[in-house]
Amino acid sequence: MTTHSLTPKLLTVLREGYSFESFRADALAGLTVAVVALPLSMALAIASGASPDKGLVTAVIAGFLISALGGSRTQVGGPTGAFVVVIFNIIAAHGYDGLLVATVLAGLILVAAGLLRLGQLIKFIPHPVITGFTAGIAVIIASSQVKDFLGLTMASVPAEFVPKWVAFFASMGTLDPATLAVGVGSLAVIVALRKVAPRLPGFLIAIVLAALAVHLLDLPVDTIGTRFPDIPSGLPAPSLPQVSLAMVQEVLPSAFTIAFLAGIEALLSAVVADGLAGTRHRSNQELIGQGVANLGSALFAGLPATGAIARTATNIRAGARTPVAGMMHAVFLLLFVLFGTDLMAYVPMAALAAILFLVAWGMSEYERFLVLLRMPNSDRAVLLITFGLTVLVDLTVAIGVGVTLASLLFMARMAESVAVDISGARDPDLDSEDAAQREELPEGVEVFRITGPFFFGVAGELLDTLRRLGQRPKVIILRLRLVPLLDASGARALEEFVSQAKLAGVEIVMSGVQPQPMAVLERLDLGARTFKVHHAPDFESALEIARKLAI
Repeated sequence: MTTHSLTPKLLTVLREGYSFESFRADALAGLTVAVVALPLSMALAIASGASPDKGLVTAVIAGFLISALGGSRTQVGGPTGAFVVVIFNIIAAHGYDGLLVATVLAGLILVAAGLLRLGQLIKFIPHPVITGFTAGIAVIIASSQVKDFLGLTMASVPAEFVPKWVAFFASMGTLDPATLAVGVGSLAVIVALRKVAPRLPGFLIAIVLAALAVHLLDLPVDTIGTRFPDIPSGLPAPSLPQVSLAMVQEVLPSAFTIAFLAGIEALLSAVVADGLAGTRHRSNQELIGQGVANLGSALFAGLPATGAIARTATNIRAGARTPVAGMMHAVFLLLFVLFGTDLMAYVPMAALAAILFLVAWGMSEYERFLVLLRMPNSDRAVLLITFGLTVLVDLTVAIGVGVTLASLLFMARMAESVAVDISGARDPDLDSEDAAQREELPEGVEVFRITGPFFFGVAGELLDTLRRLGQRPKVIILRLRLVPLLDASGARALEEFVSQAKLAGVEIVMSGVQPQPMAVLERLDLGARTFKVHHAPDFESALEIARKLAI
């Protein structure tokens, strides 16, 4: 892989030539995305247990760096719903300093992943795992907004899912009609605008109308101003978080979770952008850009950030041509942070809760969830277990268990697909070389055909086949033409097979070994230049060698 894959798309665009017309299109797209990102950034920050200004700072700093240094032409980044649960738990357990340390570590992990060219590995995360924890996060986000949407009076809200809902039902008698009306009204405005005028910024229009209604009607409704009376204006001065070895050890698992989620969502968003814009992203550079953006966000006391699919799609539909659009989105948000922070105080919490309900609904991907429920039992089990663990236990546990379970089930399916065949009649569609392999065998010669990748999940089958043989032959031919892959465990099984055969006085002939398995065998001194085994290019040649050895 060349260094070209580690070049930011912005540099590529500038080398190609950047016109004023492109800047005009990018600036308009950036303004459109900023209007969408403004209320969303505040809402996500509050749902994460932080103040609304933290979300805006993240959108400004991380959003600018993701576009400037990333590997996509049209990616837009900032705070997203995927981080809400993780951030909330880190702040609750380790305070805001713990979150900043975790964000720095996650940034370093992402940069390292990009430099190590691990961008392509993200695509191997099974879809049932992604859908399961995404839907689980959606349920948790929606649950976290029930109190503000209904205006419930509660001394505290339990962190765990089941106790939280028990507390909600116990507090239903304190429901505030005015708050509920503002929440339902905001929800109705957003849904209606999506149907009637989808190009309008429904989130922003809803919170403006809700703020005007609360102010003009003097409704006793909780707002950002009453919840956060001391919101600072402008950007904070950059500073390094207080880091200690103990803190690093405590938040490192959460840092890996942040990095995992950031990598997954950023690359999924980049793939969506490629499909919409007809471009091609650089996955490794995208990870590096995401890592630097998270480092920058932590430097300004912001939140973890990643590429946002909805904002990226909005950017493309608004006419974005280059990464400058995402940078301009950050610039427009910066202008609001510098000159319009005081206006945040009028935004009702119920209106933000309505926004987050719709964010959660979009994250849930219920259609894909329902489709996966119709898949084979193994996929369904991974989906439901990941979903259940995300909601009821912990996101880190859910991801770990989900990926591990999916991997084990995949290996079990792969093991079933690999065959050690001695009959020659397993597949009628094989060519003439593979048909009736035992008909021409000389006396004292046995033949096995192995089909499929030979890895640790099936390594023992070859040895079991040898043990099942009654009278030991003088020569065993191993037909490996249909083995495209040989891993360390599979090679170890072959090595042990050869050793046991040698002890029994049996010669081994390997035929049709492909390049990758041959390279592995060479390292074990079982390749073509060894005297431990015999090699033949095809089955006919292997038979000739076996006839001579069997005499």
